[in-house]
Amino acid sequence: MLFLAVFCGFLAEYALEHKIEKDREKQFIKSLANDIRADIVHLNSIIDKRTQKLVRLDSLFSMLNSPDVSQFGSSIYFNAIHTGRVVDIRFTPNNGTLQQLKNSGGLRLIRNRAVVDSITRYDVSIRSLETLGEQEVSLAREYRGVANKIFNSLVFDKMLDEENNSWRPTGNPALLPFDKKALEEVNFSIYSFKVVTKGIRRDAKKLLQQASNLLAIINKSYHLE
Repeated sequence: MLFLAVFCGFLAEYALEHKIEKDREKQFIKSLANDIRADIVHLNSIIDKRTQKLVRLDSLFSMLNSPDVSQFGSSIYFNAIHTGRVVDIRFTPNNGTLQQLKNSGGLRLIRNRAVVDSITRYDVSIRSLETLGEQEVSLAREYRGVANKIFNSLVFDKMLDEENNSWRPTGNPALLPFDKKALEEVNFSIYSFKVVTKGIRRDAKKLLQQASNLLAIINKSYHLE
């Protein structure tokens, strides 16, 4: 009888522990799904902003190398000020739940192997995109180091409002006198930005697809809406 009582107590404790872990799994999954939905919204925005940036880079490159460069002062400055701005178009993942799952060993609570594998691949892709973002930050520093040879900082300063928003300058502000070497340096910086921007947009599209697939797997496996 004593053995039976102990065994039944063990079964009850096991069942309770199993229920607690199952509840924690469902809680983690719901939180992760919310994070992924937020990532999807952000990624769509990032992809659109990257496309806009490529248009601006192409326009800046074309105008700077035009025989009539002096006629495009306002447009050149407007595109140039956006070239070095990267913070507002970087992808910052909503990865609080994912980091908690990784750091606390919570991934073991997720019993669905397909979900775990998809989460792992998603995490790797996020870190790859963040690495490209770090390269872009380095490019922005290099760009500022050569842009001051062509662009007048006083014009840039007048283009910014109190909220740090930039506006197209009035009139036709002049560029600084520059030589061929300075133009080549700025051209290469713009080209480098184009390469990285295309890479980020490409990887953002891939990550968006992964996010959508992961969310679909989660919704199906855990019967979420």
